[in-house]
Amino acid sequence: MAARERPVIHPLRPQSVISASLRQRRCDSLPHSHLSTVIIYFVETEEAEQEYYSDQLSAHDLRFVSQLGEVGDDAEAISIFINSRITSKFLETHPRLRFIATRSTAIDHFDLPACRERQITISNVNDYGFTTVAEHTFALILALSRRLREVMLAPKGGAFSYAANRGFDLAGKTIGIIGMGRIGQRVAELAHAFRMTVLAYDIDHPTKLEQTLDFKFVELDEVLREAQILTLHAPLTAETYHILNRQTFAKCRPGVLVVNTARGALIDAQALREALDSGQVGGAGLDVLQDERVMRQSFSNIIAADIVQHLRSDATAYDARDADRVRELQELMLGDALLSKSNVVFTPHVAFNSVEAVERVQQVTVENITAFVAGGPINLVP
Repeated sequence: MAARERPVIHPLRPQSVISASLRQRRCDSLPHSHLSTVIIYFVETEEAEQEYYSDQLSAHDLRFVSQLGEVGDDAEAISIFINSRITSKFLETHPRLRFIATRSTAIDHFDLPACRERQITISNVNDYGFTTVAEHTFALILALSRRLREVMLAPKGGAFSYAANRGFDLAGKTIGIIGMGRIGQRVAELAHAFRMTVLAYDIDHPTKLEQTLDFKFVELDEVLREAQILTLHAPLTAETYHILNRQTFAKCRPGVLVVNTARGALIDAQALREALDSGQVGGAGLDVLQDERVMRQSFSNIIAADIVQHLRSDATAYDARDADRVRELQELMLGDALLSKSNVVFTPHVAFNSVEAVERVQQVTVENITAFVAGGPINLVP
């Protein structure tokens, strides 16, 4: 599909204004008269997004809900984000569902075998925010290298110590990038602007890429041994689950800084907590966790809500998942403990969240839905 001309957008322009400009470009893959009306549920959308999708997909029956549990059994298509997990149980209760448009590149929130068995088509959004996420990665790196959280928490009134809050230059340091897709490549380009040495690990390592971006592919152990800053940009798979754990942290240079803007489960949270306590890891910049609720609300509020849910539910059915509840509680406690540390900086999964990236997500999501309804789906997930 030919790339469309992008409007000039001021970085501080309100989203409502952006949506208005976007509405001037209707998705014109096929005239609306050629499309059948489809019942489409959108989960986790903001008001400006709802306005945009309603305009672009006006030929269809659009319904906006806050969470996946509110999707009706009449859904023929749904559009979700990464917080909505598509399970076999969900598919069983939505027999009319034929298409899912995820507003993400990641697909680890799907039970893919169950979707394939049901012959459900899935489209995603590739490469919508590689520059956005790479720039956010360096925001976290700089916050760690200049100890911004510690400086902001430093005592006032004459007790401030320069020595106790001293950072370091990035120039001359070695950054290790785990995962050299589009985001990892952009991180490498930015690292050169800071005059850093770049080492990278990836299952695929084309020589041409090394030459083009002036870095070196090495084995994982060498990245761990040499890097003063480690940053994760790999997809979550069986091979990358907890790729940073007790064993791999032990191989790292003492005091290494760890940054994760990819997926929370790439890091074993308990191992990271121990490494931070021992000083093996000098600091962590986290945009993701395995359970990200503690990034947006207090631990006590989450537990209170869980208790209320338990009281309102069928106690027998709820108790049947006690083991899962214990694991969730442990993850929440670990996350809360990590985020409370002064040498940890965190953001609540917003690395993707720039004006330009959100615009791209909206545009491609509309294209994906329109193409599916027209009978020629694009951006397919295998």
